[in-house]
Amino acid sequence: MSQAVSYLSWLESAHHEFEARVRKVLRAEVAESVDWRRPRTVCFATGFSHHDRMAVQRLPEPIDLVRYRIFDGGLLALLLVDSVTGFASAASSRQGRERMTAVDGVSATPATSSPASVPTVPGCLRDLYAELDEALTAWGEVEVAPLRHYIAYRRLVNVASVIFRPKREAILVYLRLDPDTVELEEGSTRDMRGIGHLGTGDLEVRIVSAAALEKAAPLIRRAFEAA
Repeated sequence: MSQAVSYLSWLESAHHEFEARVRKVLRAEVAESVDWRRPRTVCFATGFSHHDRMAVQRLPEPIDLVRYRIFDGGLLALLLVDSVTGFASAASSRQGRERMTAVDGVSATPATSSPASVPTVPGCLRDLYAELDEALTAWGEVEVAPLRHYIAYRRLVNVASVIFRPKREAILVYLRLDPDTVELEEGSTRDMRGIGHLGTGDLEVRIVSAAALEKAAPLIRRAFEAA
């Protein structure tokens, strides 16, 4: 990202050189149509870490982070991971980051992973959710999308869905894992295949304490590594 921003800095100070190059490679009409009012940077990579996403929110330059994957047969998939429009303060950057995306076909507005930014978190579960959120976003590039009934954590697809149960002082996490590969425990994990529930994922994990979250950490890791 620092290299990309340095390119942008050079570009803004080298209008004449850039237009001359465009005129030579393309044609004069194209060079004359270059719009210098709002240049932006687009970074393409196979993945971005959580730290990359946090860093880009602090940069004063307009920048997009786009993840690409090349599948068998040459199919190219592009996913907009983060986008900022440039800002003068952290508050305005959060406003600039809001964009519409799709979570398993459902439109949603992604939010930052900060628990304070998610209004649906019950007060009695706020501290526990903060720890869970950290665990769910620790595996590199993760998009967080608060929906009406749950919070989706996704890469190309939903990997985990979080639902709050304040009366039971519990957080339910539905992971994209095959329950047949997990040793299920009563009151801790449950096979949800064939059982209607909010969110996506066949494995239900009940989080009621920091100890339960620590126990669930290997399952969370497996889900994100497989995504």
